[in-house]
Amino acid sequence: MAGAFSLIACHDCGLLHRERPLPDGGAAKCTRCGAVLYKARRNSLDRTLMLSLAALIFFVLANVYPFMTFKMEGRAQASTLITGVMELYEADLWPLAVVVFCGSILLPLVKVLSMLAVLLPLKLGRRPRHLAAAFRLVEILQPWAMMEVYLLGVFVAYVKLIELATIELGVALYSFVALIVLLAAADAALDPRVVWQRLGAAPRVARLPARWRTTLVGCHACDLVSRLRRPPKGGHMHCPRCGTALHRRKTNSLARTWALVLTATILYIPANLFPIMTVISFGKGAPDTILSGVKHLIEGGMWPLALLVFFASITVPVLKLIGLGYLLISVQRKSQWRPRDRTRLYRITEAVGRWSMIDIFMISILVALVKLGSIATIEPGVGATSFAAVVIITMIAAMSFDPRLIWDNMESEYERTTPRAA
Repeated sequence: MAGAFSLIACHDCGLLHRERPLPDGGAAKCTRCGAVLYKARRNSLDRTLMLSLAALIFFVLANVYPFMTFKMEGRAQASTLITGVMELYEADLWPLAVVVFCGSILLPLVKVLSMLAVLLPLKLGRRPRHLAAAFRLVEILQPWAMMEVYLLGVFVAYVKLIELATIELGVALYSFVALIVLLAAADAALDPRVVWQRLGAAPRVARLPARWRTTLVGCHACDLVSRLRRPPKGGHMHCPRCGTALHRRKTNSLARTWALVLTATILYIPANLFPIMTVISFGKGAPDTILSGVKHLIEGGMWPLALLVFFASITVPVLKLIGLGYLLISVQRKSQWRPRDRTRLYRITEAVGRWSMIDIFMISILVALVKLGSIATIEPGVGATSFAAVVIITMIAAMSFDPRLIWDNMESEYERTTPRAA
């Protein structure tokens, strides 16, 4: 069809754009808010498949071999990735054990397996029914598979212990680093549009009737733009390509985000008042809160590490709560002040929240390594559970907020729904 085009809706502001071909490595950005709409990647499926297969091999190695070994006063304690999870569970902190297990082991594995479950059938020219659901799962798990955050927690734990004892790095740690690099490369190589087009090409139109413009909605999972018709009684319309429920805006976005922000604010108080861990050496020790841990790092001359922990564990959660509160108030007041900057604030808020999990992963590593009885022992504290809850709830709060609400009062309905060239 001569002059026909496909549509794509910006996730951050909802503006419709006409899709156009890009050169390899090129990127299309929203003309209004600056968000990246899509990128063109060469040999996307083949490269991602090979990298995912290699990642699976290194995942096995990272979970089979010793991760680190702690040596002190002639005694040694080796740990694997699962050891910290088991120690947290035995300390009756099973919610914390679940968080560490999911973020460092389970969800990365599910992500790799889901990617392979999608790419292998596509490589073989098949399209079983599970593909759309499996690929949606890959994108859902992206922020929750926190291996790079766990690795930073390893670095913090290593620096804290290296002056007290001998630390040997195991095969599993090197495999874990390789796994992180491979998954990052796979994410960079993947072009989601290629996968979704294999599962069902987006319809092309030569023109948009005026009566359609106010009924078009983009799927947040596969980017397919569909007409939003009346849903069945008691239900929702679903995307014809991936099956995701379609909404012009996230349901009860402001109310849900406010509830989550207030909950996280309340939990942040015990997270800072109660100890997150207790270090016992030769029968002596005192509980550490997040702030006292930073203080001890400063007293030990570890200024860079103290700044890292202070920024990730104190500054980021506070700024995230303030940022979300500001976005909520500005939307409710129908503010038209600097919408592009507010959208950028939302992107930053959504991206940085997961890095606050450094302290939680560090604790899981320390309790696994340092358990030499009366010589040296590290015990987890109840404050760590509250802090992990704060991180998770603020992440969910950022996901619940709909940034398109920022733009709803900026332009007329016609301007908002008329497609632009990306």
